Amino acid sequence: MKKLLTVSLVVLVAVMLMAPTVFAEDAKAMGANPKLSYYGMAVLGCGLAIGLAALGTGIGMGHGLRGATEGTARNPGVSGKIMTTLIIGIAMIESLAIYALVVVLIVLYANPFKI
Repeated sequence: MKKLLTVSLVVLVAVMLMAPTVFAEDAKAMGANPKLSYYGMAVLGCGLAIGLAALGTGIGMGHGLRGATEGTARNPGVSGKIMTTLIIGIAMIESLAIYALVVVLIVLYANPFKI
């Protein structure tokens, strides 16, 4: 399993390093429009950023829920305290996803090219 993860990580890094040269386009073909290039990269970066944020927060919430259910199964008498702590923790984790969404929207709708 560890070898498969290492190989897939190496392949992912290789693809990410080759992508700029594959998608490179000279200025004449692009029509010398830097706005198009900026927004294309912004959309790709925003999609990747919000995807990673959702992945991380989903994993964090899963671990928290697993711990809460295990704690409740071991000691049902403290389920109220565990549930309160779980809800506060999940709210904190979800706020990280919301912060990522705010950053993504700022990057996506920022306009460095004034027309």
